[in-house]
Amino acid sequence: MQARKKYVLLGLCACCWLVLFYWGGGVQLRLLRLLTRQRGEVVRPWPNWTDRAFLPRYAHLDELQTDPGTAESPRQRRQAWSAIYKDSRCRMETCFDFSRCRRRGREGFRVYIYPSEKNDHVSESYRKILTSIAESRYYTSDPREACLFVLGIDTLDRDQLSGQFVPNVDERIRGYPLWNDGRNHLIFNLYSGTWPNYTEDLGFNIGQAILAKASLNTEHFRPGFDVSIPLFSKDHPQKGGERGWLVRNTIPPRRKYLLMFKGKRYLTGIGSDTRNALHHIHNGKDIVSLTTCRHGKDWEKHKDARCDHDNLEYERFDYQELLHNSTFCLVPRGRRLGSFRFLESLQAACIPVLLSNGWELPFSDVIQWNQAVIEGDERLLLQVPSTVRAVGNERVLALRQRTQMLWEAYFSSVDKIVLTTLEIIKDRVFSHISRNKYMWNSLPGGLLVLPEYSTHLAHFPFYYLGLGISPGQEFTAVIHAVSPLVSQSQPIMKLLQVVSKSKYCSQIIILWNSEKPPPNRSKWPPMPVPLTVTDGRRKVRAKNRSMTSRQMLSLFVNFAFLVWRSFPERIVGYPPRSHFWDPLKRAWGYTSKWTNDYSIILTGAAFYHRYYHYLFSHYLPQSLRTLVDRTSNCEDILMNFLVSAVTHLPPIKVAQRKQYKELPSPQCVPSKVIIGTKSVPWANPEHFNQRQECVNTFANWFGYMPLVHSQFRLDPVLFKDQVSVLRKKYKDLERA
Repeated sequence: MQARKKYVLLGLCACCWLVLFYWGGGVQLRLLRLLTRQRGEVVRPWPNWTDRAFLPRYAHLDELQTDPGTAESPRQRRQAWSAIYKDSRCRMETCFDFSRCRRRGREGFRVYIYPSEKNDHVSESYRKILTSIAESRYYTSDPREACLFVLGIDTLDRDQLSGQFVPNVDERIRGYPLWNDGRNHLIFNLYSGTWPNYTEDLGFNIGQAILAKASLNTEHFRPGFDVSIPLFSKDHPQKGGERGWLVRNTIPPRRKYLLMFKGKRYLTGIGSDTRNALHHIHNGKDIVSLTTCRHGKDWEKHKDARCDHDNLEYERFDYQELLHNSTFCLVPRGRRLGSFRFLESLQAACIPVLLSNGWELPFSDVIQWNQAVIEGDERLLLQVPSTVRAVGNERVLALRQRTQMLWEAYFSSVDKIVLTTLEIIKDRVFSHISRNKYMWNSLPGGLLVLPEYSTHLAHFPFYYLGLGISPGQEFTAVIHAVSPLVSQSQPIMKLLQVVSKSKYCSQIIILWNSEKPPPNRSKWPPMPVPLTVTDGRRKVRAKNRSMTSRQMLSLFVNFAFLVWRSFPERIVGYPPRSHFWDPLKRAWGYTSKWTNDYSIILTGAAFYHRYYHYLFSHYLPQSLRTLVDRTSNCEDILMNFLVSAVTHLPPIKVAQRKQYKELPSPQCVPSKVIIGTKSVPWANPEHFNQRQECVNTFANWFGYMPLVHSQFRLDPVLFKDQVSVLRKKYKDLERA
């Protein structure tokens, strides 16, 4: 009985405690939220620390004190912003004219660049931005076709003390007949405001224009309208860019240093509070946090007691060595919220630890940054070491891998930064066919996923593995015929008979591209699958071209198709080729020498997913497709460039035959198998020279060499074994 009374009493106490917590703490929290909303203040959540068990430790108040001469209250900042941007509440629905984009359907997203005036000075960075737009598939030289307008005036640097500052922008843009208070205009900016406050003042009224800006503050960011972009240097590459560093240092997941920072320390003014406190976490062992006062013309006038010691310690470590060998990289705010170290850390696979309260991260509309960075709080600096120590190895590796995916997909070049900005805006305009978050945050990234093709993940080959699905079990054979049909014994007839017998072939399409008209349907042999003859005597676009064929297709098509179904994102086929760097000519070379090493599979005898045909026609520039059309050459090389750029993987070779020469061969594409018949094209000596030139032209457009070498080959079981042919599944390969 005594025990029962004790348990009842404990139960009553627990119930009372829960009631008090709910009606006390819960109601108080709800009332506090209600009151703060009534005052118009934004309630921001606490930082999402990995380990919440550690209590915060604070730096001394004097070190976190902002210069009193530059302090502004939140109300003053809001009033200043409202005075500059009267349309601070703009949304796409209220400040954007959709009719300009939709009147031509999906092709209506066109971007017009205002011509620069004679005496305009354009910085190198802004010239790269304009070049990226001008070379994109969205550019138009006709303003009547434009959905979006970009100023020719350089607006990147709006610091009045900068030599790149352009005056009188307000007066000039008001004189543009198409300005329309900024409606449907896109303004790029990297630096705003000036000493000592470095506010977000651009020095002119952007009106209803979309702002693509670095260091955007969440307080001023217009969600679903503006685009936050990264701060990048003038040396950032126009195209391509370097690969991330994780491929060179994958294992172990942790590096020599746990956490590092090396950079300027501001003695006064905005940004000084955070960086002045960084020395507290430096231990010189696994945490290296170095700052220097030695910058600016008059730094000695403001130096404090720590400057000399900090400067000496600063020189002991090399920045690149730290960057290559650190697991986490501190990215504190500078004078503005953004920092060059953000992109440097992403590339180096050094997990960014952000200390920049209020920073709207780049492309935050579409990128899930919690999978790549750790967002800290400037006020909780001393909690950072214990936080990063608590991150497990699996999480470290996952974060590092995501930094590489984001770097290579969106940040490695000016081209990618600009195109990502345009694609985000395009998704807003055509929201019914926009990309979802999964497409933006998984390989190969949103720029290579064209929603005009499909918005269904299962329609893209690179998502099959993640979705746990398999590609289709049939293909369509497309035969590209360029010679007239003379007799029933021609190779194309034999090819038709063999291909049609494949249990995976669903239909055959003959693309007739001979000078003579196609024969009547009765002239073609009976087929177990539907046969369609299409007159393609007009100029055939590059996507429908192919190399010529021979009967080898019939000997390996079933096996190659089964291999492709295991690697649906790659090119799988037979005839290999390779590229190499020629140091004497300082150019890329192309070789057909028979070696174990290859980087190209000729698409005349290869399977690949039909989505790559769509990318070929709608992603690649018209200039490359025109080159292929004009030379009737290199389309197979270009397709290999494209697929390797998407996957970062080599093609796959199957069933090597030593007897094979560089002769015409068939092309098998899942849902499309392209085969042709004509005289050997490479009998012309110019053919090989053209292919050498193509390799360099394509590498120049991509900005890097996407082709990847491999020595991997897949053969049928018992293919080379000395056993009876009757025991082999693909017997005909023995007699090829």
